[in-house]
Amino acid sequence: MRIDIITVVPDLLKSPFEASILKRAIEKKLVEIHIHNLRDYTTLSYKQIDDYQYGGGAGMVMMVEPIDKCISKLKSERDYDEVIYLTPDGEVLNQAMANTLSLKGNLIMLCGHYKGVDQRVRDLFITREISIGDYVLSGGELAAAVLCDSIIRLIPGVLGNETSALTDAFQDNLLSPPIYTRPSTYKGLEVPKVLLSGHQRKVDEWRDEKALERTKELRPDLLKED
Repeated sequence: MRIDIITVVPDLLKSPFEASILKRAIEKKLVEIHIHNLRDYTTLSYKQIDDYQYGGGAGMVMMVEPIDKCISKLKSERDYDEVIYLTPDGEVLNQAMANTLSLKGNLIMLCGHYKGVDQRVRDLFITREISIGDYVLSGGELAAAVLCDSIIRLIPGVLGNETSALTDAFQDNLLSPPIYTRPSTYKGLEVPKVLLSGHQRKVDEWRDEKALERTKELRPDLLKED
């Protein structure tokens, strides 16, 4: 998989890809991450990529031309499955969406900034708009990092345990059951005996039961039928 991220502040995106699972995925050549500074695609003085909005109002708007130049250059070099715009008013990211995107080959992610992008960017180039929650960030860079993490960890070979991602919370619209490790007793609290029994079928049944209980208690909305 190849992911190209277009941003106004590329330095914000360096750290997430230089540690832990994402770093290992890149080193294993399971994914390529390319970060593009949008300011490299403007011909205006002072590397300007934003301007005042027509009609007045607070906040600057990212201009269409630099974004056009960047996306057009990338698309002239290869085909892309999706051109994603990270924006608070996009479709809210969930596990099913991450699963789908993890099967793609090439993705472009455009990080919003300031007041957002000129509407013509959305009309001409964007195939999918994604939000990581109903709140506003200073820019789309952190959202892009979250989206990348949620996708990349699902690529076969990225995680040490091939089944780990398949048992994550939300994969079956259920929260994860309680989990424990050593010691078996701590400050009077004991690990449930079934987990120490070595009886895998009973362990699986207990986990399924607890996952359903936790979901009913904490996120009953996940159990509602569409």
